Amino acid sequence: MQVNHTLLSFRTIGSAGTPVVLVHDSYGDLDDWGAQLGAFGATHRVLVYSRRYHPPNPPQDDGQVYSPELHAEDLAALLVALGLAPAHVVGGGYGAYVALALALEHPDLVRTLVLGEPPIIPFLLRSPGGDTLRRALLAGSLDPARAAFERRDSVTGVRLFVDGLSGTPGRFNNLPAPVRARILAHSFELRRELLADRQQYLPALDCAGLSRLAMPVLLLQGERSPRMYHVITAELARCLISDTVVTVPDAGHAIHATSPGYFNATVLRYLAAH
Repeated sequence: MQVNHTLLSFRTIGSAGTPVVLVHDSYGDLDDWGAQLGAFGATHRVLVYSRRYHPPNPPQDDGQVYSPELHAEDLAALLVALGLAPAHVVGGGYGAYVALALALEHPDLVRTLVLGEPPIIPFLLRSPGGDTLRRALLAGSLDPARAAFERRDSVTGVRLFVDGLSGTPGRFNNLPAPVRARILAHSFELRRELLADRQQYLPALDCAGLSRLAMPVLLLQGERSPRMYHVITAELARCLISDTVVTVPDAGHAIHATSPGYFNATVLRYLAAH
């Protein structure tokens, strides 16, 4: 569908119940939610879509800066065009960043927020020890990955990004070959992410603005996720006034994929209460 001057691929599942939109992470797309569709589609009308630049959308050089605000405006236009607002908005990783931006700019479109570890890196500056984690991420992952993409070495850029955001050195190289190939198929949008102005790509969200959000918010964190995500989640919880924090046992950063049963049950129970 053509919305907000871009083409977004999407699917809807289920025909009854309140709408739910699932917003994917970096190097992701609408197929990332396979373990959720059956469970969520049984009780809700579910929308999955690929964010701008992500396959199978066309790899367009449109002059826009990759940012939560850009993707939030795309999602706002898509929800309105499909008549699915207000919706429960469930985001994982950078998709949770996008969900927060949508709630801040278009609160009327959001019924509840479910946020799985948004990488709000500036929030690390708000916590003792957080700046050490931030500096390590920049020096060990984001800065060298950006340099690799600048010299058009996409394989190195992707590897450094995946290893750094997962908190596991060597993670990319140890993935099965088909998984590595799927991630490398997302090199175009990862290059746009890493080469974007960092203040726009990873903006410092205003805590006072977050405190004014009126919709219920569920914050999820993986028990095995890198410490920086726990620090960010704690700071986000301090800003919000209506939130619940759940630590998902034995889950990593991609909570919906590493612990789908627990994720599905927890989120669906929360949505049913709101």
